[in-house]
Amino acid sequence: MSDSKYVIDVGEQNYAAVVVEGSRSVPVLVDFWAPWCQPCKALTPILVRLAEAYQGKFILAKINTEEEQALAAQFGIRSIPTVKLFVNGEPVDEFMGALPETEIQAFLDRYLPRESDKLALQAKALVQAGQVDDALSLIEQARANDPGNPRVQLAFARLQAVLGDLDAAEQALAALPLQEQDNPEVAGIRARLVFDRAIKDAEDEATLDKRLQQSPADSEALYQLAAHRVMAGDYESALERLLQLLQKDREYGEDAARKGMLAVFEILGGTGDLVARYRNRMFNALH
Repeated sequence: MSDSKYVIDVGEQNYAAVVVEGSRSVPVLVDFWAPWCQPCKALTPILVRLAEAYQGKFILAKINTEEEQALAAQFGIRSIPTVKLFVNGEPVDEFMGALPETEIQAFLDRYLPRESDKLALQAKALVQAGQVDDALSLIEQARANDPGNPRVQLAFARLQAVLGDLDAAEQALAALPLQEQDNPEVAGIRARLVFDRAIKDAEDEATLDKRLQQSPADSEALYQLAAHRVMAGDYESALERLLQLLQKDREYGEDAARKGMLAVFEILGGTGDLVARYRNRMFNALH
């Protein structure tokens, strides 16, 4: 197919090494094609040219669906060309058909690492080290250098939440391009902001616990305790408290308990045993 080191023909024998493991180091663009497919013939030169132009920022993996029918079936390929992008071993996005080169570039640029991403990673490390002001300076530099990078905008939103400027965090998320609004990471940050707001002026956990001991019907204390648990990363404890609130005071905070549980599910990515268990318990509590 190509002599380029950035373009690899993939089959069942090397799929795991090239696509799954390979995408843990660099994004892998997987092109499902067939020799008889006319749109594939239009798309292939564009993808190969981009793989060369990007010089290893992504790897192009070509899967001939006529020869590799098991792989095509594994991914439910019904129309070709279908192109899937893998990052960290998982498919994160896809497109079908022979798109124009500019649209494919835009598709790639949403995921490929950029110089501004390095600044954002450095800023994250500074936040973890408690150097929040230095982190903010780096993020502002990254935003100025690369205002179109949604990952930098997300980092800025997260940092504003850390600084307690929740409105600025919300505004940063709202300013993201439309195609980023459904990003699970965006949903997760928005969900955390719900609990950031809940504990902004709340009492500490020990005081809230005392309030509940004195008055078990104190819905506000129960909700704020759940919010503290979310911010501490103890999601199971948070969900348990929110479920208790849902069962005893559905009307509190305009359905805050149910909305809170849904927000925790968003933070957890909507999958996993914890989400499945509490989604089922929430459903039973509502019916």
